[in-house]
Amino acid sequence: MNARINPSVFVTRELCFARIPSGVCIPYVASGSGEPLVFVHGSLCDYRYWNSQTRSLSAHFLCISISLSHYWPVDDASIQAEFGWKTHVAELAEFISAMDLGPVHLVGHSRGGCVAFQLAREYPHLVKTLTLADPGGPLQIDGEPAAVLPPAVHAVRAKVAELIENGATEAGLELFVDSVSMPGVWRRSPSGFRTMAFDNASTLPKQFRDPLPAYTRAAAAEVGCRTLLIEGERSPRMYRHTVGALAEWMRDADKQTVAGASHGMNAASPAVFNQMIQDFAAA
Repeated sequence: MNARINPSVFVTRELCFARIPSGVCIPYVASGSGEPLVFVHGSLCDYRYWNSQTRSLSAHFLCISISLSHYWPVDDASIQAEFGWKTHVAELAEFISAMDLGPVHLVGHSRGGCVAFQLAREYPHLVKTLTLADPGGPLQIDGEPAAVLPPAVHAVRAKVAELIENGATEAGLELFVDSVSMPGVWRRSPSGFRTMAFDNASTLPKQFRDPLPAYTRAAAAEVGCRTLLIEGERSPRMYRHTVGALAEWMRDADKQTVAGASHGMNAASPAVFNQMIQDFAAA
Protein backbone atom coordinates (compact mmCIF):
# COMPACT_ATOMS: atom_id res chain seq x y z
CA MET A 1 0.00 0.00 0.00
CA ASN A 2 1.45 3.38 -1.01
CA ALA A 3 2.09 5.93 1.74
CA ARG A 4 -0.24 8.92 1.41
CA ILE A 5 0.81 12.52 1.93
CA ASN A 6 -1.00 14.37 4.71
CA PRO A 7 -2.76 17.44 3.17
CA SER A 8 -2.19 19.51 6.33
CA VAL A 9 1.56 19.42 5.70
CA PHE A 10 1.43 22.29 3.22
CA VAL A 11 -0.51 24.92 5.19
CA THR A 12 1.25 28.28 4.68
CA ARG A 13 2.62 29.96 7.82
CA GLU A 14 3.88 33.48 8.63
CA LEU A 15 6.66 34.56 6.29
CA CYS A 16 9.71 36.79 6.96
CA PHE A 17 12.53 38.03 4.73
CA ALA A 18 16.27 38.48 5.31
CA ARG A 19 18.42 40.61 3.00
CA ILE A 20 21.87 38.98 2.91
CA PRO A 21 25.11 40.82 1.98
CA SER A 22 24.98 39.65 -1.67
CA GLY A 23 21.68 41.52 -2.03
CA VAL A 24 19.42 38.49 -2.31
CA CYS A 25 16.31 38.50 -0.13
CA ILE A 26 15.88 35.10 1.54
CA PRO A 27 12.29 34.18 2.49
CA TYR A 28 12.06 32.16 5.68
CA VAL A 29 9.72 30.98 8.41
CA ALA A 30 10.97 30.64 11.99
CA SER A 31 9.26 29.13 15.02
CA GLY A 32 10.17 27.70 18.41
CA SER A 33 13.28 28.25 20.51
CA GLY A 34 16.49 26.48 21.34
CA GLU A 35 19.30 25.32 19.08
CA PRO A 36 18.71 26.30 15.43
CA LEU A 37 17.44 23.62 13.04
CA VAL A 38 17.63 24.86 9.43
CA PHE A 39 15.74 23.12 6.60
CA VAL A 40 16.79 23.23 2.92
CA HIS A 41 14.22 22.22 0.31
CA GLY A 42 14.75 20.36 -2.94
CA SER A 43 13.32 20.57 -6.46
CA LEU A 44 9.94 22.24 -7.03
CA CYS A 45 9.72 23.17 -3.35
CA ASP A 46 10.29 26.10 -1.01
CA TYR A 47 10.02 26.86 2.70
CA ARG A 48 6.48 25.42 2.74
CA TYR A 49 7.80 21.91 2.12
CA TRP A 50 8.87 21.62 5.75
CA ASN A 51 5.70 22.73 7.53
CA SER A 52 5.05 19.32 9.08
CA GLN A 53 8.61 19.31 10.45
CA THR A 54 8.70 22.86 11.83
CA ARG A 55 5.23 22.53 13.37
CA SER A 56 6.34 19.54 15.44
CA LEU A 57 10.04 20.14 16.02
CA SER A 58 9.58 23.78 17.07
CA ALA A 59 8.67 22.36 20.49
CA HIS A 60 12.34 21.39 20.83
CA PHE A 61 14.35 23.64 18.47
CA LEU A 62 14.37 27.03 16.77
CA CYS A 63 13.10 25.77 13.39
CA ILE A 64 13.91 27.80 10.29
CA SER A 65 12.86 26.82 6.78
CA ILE A 66 14.05 28.93 3.84
CA SER A 67 13.41 29.39 0.13
CA LEU A 68 16.53 29.44 -2.03
CA SER A 69 16.83 32.15 -4.71
CA HIS A 70 14.58 31.68 -7.78
CA TYR A 71 12.15 29.64 -5.69
CA TRP A 72 8.82 31.02 -4.50
CA PRO A 73 8.35 33.75 -3.45
CA VAL A 74 10.91 35.66 -5.50
CA ASP A 75 12.03 39.28 -5.77
CA ASP A 76 14.06 41.03 -8.49
CA ALA A 77 17.42 40.38 -6.80
CA SER A 78 16.62 36.71 -6.42
CA ILE A 79 15.72 36.34 -10.09
CA GLN A 80 18.85 38.23 -11.18
CA ALA A 81 21.11 36.00 -9.08
CA GLU A 82 22.70 33.15 -11.02
CA PHE A 83 20.76 29.93 -10.60
CA GLY A 84 23.00 27.11 -9.43
CA TRP A 85 23.92 24.85 -6.57
CA LYS A 86 27.11 26.85 -5.91
CA THR A 87 25.08 30.04 -5.61
CA HIS A 88 22.67 28.34 -3.25
CA VAL A 89 25.49 27.03 -1.04
CA ALA A 90 26.98 30.53 -0.82
CA GLU A 91 23.69 32.26 -0.05
CA LEU A 92 22.77 29.67 2.59
CA ALA A 93 26.12 30.30 4.27
CA GLU A 94 25.46 34.05 4.08
CA PHE A 95 22.03 33.59 5.62
CA ILE A 96 23.29 31.51 8.54
CA SER A 97 26.11 33.99 9.18
CA ALA A 98 23.99 37.14 8.75
CA MET A 99 21.34 35.79 11.13
CA ASP A 100 24.07 34.75 13.61
CA LEU A 101 22.68 31.21 13.76
CA GLY A 102 25.72 29.00 13.41
CA PRO A 103 26.58 26.33 14.12
CA VAL A 104 23.19 24.89 13.11
CA HIS A 105 21.57 21.51 12.78
CA LEU A 106 21.21 21.44 8.99
CA VAL A 107 18.60 19.31 7.20
CA GLY A 108 18.47 18.95 3.39
CA HIS A 109 16.20 16.92 1.13
CA SER A 110 16.96 15.79 -2.45
CA ARG A 111 18.65 18.69 -4.29
CA GLY A 112 18.68 20.52 -0.97
CA GLY A 113 20.63 17.59 0.43
CA CYS A 114 23.38 18.30 -2.07
CA VAL A 115 23.39 22.00 -1.07
CA ALA A 116 23.56 21.04 2.61
CA PHE A 117 26.35 18.50 2.00
CA GLN A 118 28.47 21.04 0.14
CA LEU A 119 27.89 23.69 2.79
CA ALA A 120 29.07 21.29 5.50
CA ARG A 121 32.24 20.69 3.45
CA GLU A 122 32.98 24.33 2.66
CA TYR A 123 31.76 26.03 5.85
CA PRO A 124 32.27 23.48 8.65
CA HIS A 125 32.08 26.15 11.35
CA LEU A 126 28.44 26.80 10.40
CA VAL A 127 27.20 23.21 10.80
CA LYS A 128 26.83 21.30 14.08
CA THR A 129 25.01 18.27 12.64
CA LEU A 130 23.94 17.34 9.12
CA THR A 131 20.85 15.40 8.05
CA LEU A 132 20.55 14.32 4.40
CA ALA A 133 17.26 12.84 3.22
CA ASP A 134 17.60 11.11 -0.18
CA PRO A 135 20.38 13.54 -1.20
CA GLY A 136 20.38 14.36 -4.92
CA GLY A 137 23.28 14.14 -7.33
CA PRO A 138 25.36 11.40 -8.99
CA LEU A 139 27.49 8.94 -7.07
CA GLN A 140 31.16 8.35 -7.97
CA ILE A 141 32.27 4.84 -7.01
CA ASP A 142 36.01 4.18 -6.73
CA GLY A 143 37.49 2.68 -9.90
CA GLU A 144 34.37 3.25 -12.00
CA PRO A 145 33.92 5.72 -14.90
CA ALA A 146 33.07 9.36 -14.16
CA ALA A 147 29.78 9.65 -12.30
CA VAL A 148 26.77 10.64 -14.38
CA LEU A 149 23.08 10.20 -13.91
CA PRO A 150 21.58 7.21 -15.77
CA PRO A 151 20.58 7.87 -19.44
CA ALA A 152 16.95 7.20 -18.55
CA VAL A 153 17.05 10.02 -15.98
CA HIS A 154 18.48 12.45 -18.55
CA ALA A 155 15.79 11.45 -21.04
CA VAL A 156 13.01 12.07 -18.52
CA ARG A 157 14.48 15.43 -17.54
CA ALA A 158 14.80 16.56 -21.15
CA LYS A 159 11.13 15.70 -21.71
CA VAL A 160 10.11 17.48 -18.50
CA ALA A 161 11.95 20.65 -19.53
CA GLU A 162 10.39 20.52 -22.99
CA LEU A 163 6.88 20.16 -21.58
CA ILE A 164 7.27 23.00 -19.07
CA GLU A 165 8.90 25.40 -21.52
CA ASN A 166 6.13 24.69 -24.05
CA GLY A 167 3.39 25.44 -21.55
CA ALA A 168 2.37 21.87 -20.69
CA THR A 169 3.34 22.50 -17.07
CA GLU A 170 1.17 19.95 -15.31
CA ALA A 171 2.23 17.16 -17.65
CA GLY A 172 5.87 18.06 -16.99
CA LEU A 173 5.37 18.20 -13.24
CA GLU A 174 3.59 14.86 -13.18
CA LEU A 175 6.35 13.20 -15.18
CA PHE A 176 9.07 14.62 -12.93
CA VAL A 177 7.40 13.98 -9.56
CA ASP A 178 6.49 10.41 -10.45
CA SER A 179 10.02 9.77 -11.73
CA VAL A 180 11.69 10.79 -8.46
CA SER A 181 9.13 9.03 -6.29
CA MET A 182 6.83 6.40 -7.76
CA PRO A 183 4.10 6.32 -10.44
CA GLY A 184 0.87 7.98 -9.36
CA VAL A 185 2.35 10.18 -6.62
CA TRP A 186 1.53 13.42 -8.47
CA ARG A 187 -2.15 12.56 -8.84
CA ARG A 188 -2.39 11.52 -5.18
CA SER A 189 -0.64 14.65 -3.93
CA PRO A 190 -2.69 17.22 -1.98
CA SER A 191 -3.61 20.49 -3.66
CA GLY A 192 -1.14 22.39 -1.47
CA PHE A 193 1.79 20.40 -2.80
CA ARG A 194 0.63 20.81 -6.39
CA THR A 195 0.28 24.57 -5.87
CA MET A 196 3.83 24.72 -4.52
CA ALA A 197 5.10 22.71 -7.49
CA PHE A 198 3.37 25.02 -9.98
CA ASP A 199 4.83 28.04 -8.15
CA ASN A 200 8.33 26.61 -8.68
CA ALA A 201 7.93 24.89 -12.06
CA SER A 202 10.13 27.42 -13.87
CA THR A 203 13.14 26.32 -11.79
CA LEU A 204 13.19 22.78 -13.20
CA PRO A 205 14.67 23.60 -16.64
CA LYS A 206 17.22 25.84 -14.87
CA GLN A 207 18.36 23.09 -12.53
CA PHE A 208 18.63 20.57 -15.36
CA ARG A 209 21.20 22.92 -16.93
CA ASP A 210 23.10 23.00 -13.63
CA PRO A 211 24.18 19.41 -12.91
CA LEU A 212 24.92 18.59 -9.31
CA PRO A 213 28.45 17.51 -8.33
CA ALA A 214 29.20 13.85 -7.72
CA TYR A 215 29.49 12.42 -4.24
CA THR A 216 32.95 10.91 -3.83
CA ARG A 217 34.73 9.08 -1.04
CA ALA A 218 37.18 11.99 -0.73
CA ALA A 219 34.45 14.62 -0.53
CA ALA A 220 32.51 12.59 2.05
CA ALA A 221 35.64 12.32 4.21
CA GLU A 222 35.82 16.13 4.33
CA VAL A 223 32.55 16.38 6.27
CA GLY A 224 33.57 16.29 9.91
CA CYS A 225 30.25 16.77 11.70
CA ARG A 226 27.87 14.03 12.81
CA THR A 227 25.58 13.07 9.95
CA LEU A 228 22.21 11.36 9.72
CA LEU A 229 21.37 9.77 6.36
CA ILE A 230 17.68 9.04 5.73
CA GLU A 231 16.28 7.03 2.84
CA GLY A 232 12.76 6.05 1.90
CA GLU A 233 12.29 2.31 1.78
CA ARG A 234 10.64 2.72 -1.63
CA SER A 235 12.76 5.60 -2.91
CA PRO A 236 14.30 5.19 -6.38
CA ARG A 237 17.43 3.07 -6.36
CA MET A 238 19.81 5.93 -7.15
CA TYR A 239 18.93 7.69 -3.88
CA ARG A 240 19.27 4.54 -1.80
CA HIS A 241 22.65 3.78 -3.41
CA THR A 242 23.87 7.26 -2.54
CA VAL A 243 22.71 6.97 1.08
CA GLY A 244 24.40 3.58 1.38
CA ALA A 245 27.70 4.81 -0.01
CA LEU A 246 27.76 7.95 2.13
CA ALA A 247 26.99 5.89 5.22
CA GLU A 248 30.15 3.90 4.49
CA TRP A 249 32.34 6.85 3.50
CA MET A 250 31.51 9.54 6.06
CA ARG A 251 33.42 9.70 9.33
CA ASP A 252 30.51 9.80 11.75
CA ALA A 253 27.29 8.78 9.98
CA ASP A 254 24.12 7.00 10.98
CA LYS A 255 21.68 5.57 8.41
CA GLN A 256 17.91 5.31 8.89
CA THR A 257 15.10 4.07 6.63
CA VAL A 258 11.51 5.33 6.63
CA ALA A 259 9.43 2.20 6.11
CA GLY A 260 6.90 2.20 3.28
CA ALA A 261 7.87 5.69 2.11
CA SER A 262 9.38 6.92 -1.12
CA HIS A 263 11.27 10.15 -1.92
CA GLY A 264 8.85 12.44 -0.06
CA MET A 265 9.25 10.52 3.18
CA ASN A 266 9.04 13.62 5.39
CA ALA A 267 5.53 14.35 4.08
CA ALA A 268 4.35 10.74 3.85
CA SER A 269 5.55 9.75 7.34
CA PRO A 270 6.15 13.00 9.22
CA ALA A 271 5.96 11.53 12.73
CA VAL A 272 8.64 8.93 11.98
CA PHE A 273 10.83 11.41 10.08
CA ASN A 274 10.52 14.06 12.80
CA GLN A 275 11.42 11.62 15.56
CA MET A 276 14.53 10.59 13.67
CA ILE A 277 15.65 14.22 13.43
CA GLN A 278 14.76 15.02 17.04
CA ASP A 279 16.63 12.03 18.44
CA PHE A 280 19.67 12.70 16.28
CA ALA A 281 19.97 16.45 16.86
CA ALA A 282 19.34 16.13 20.59
CA ALA A 283 21.93 13.39 21.12
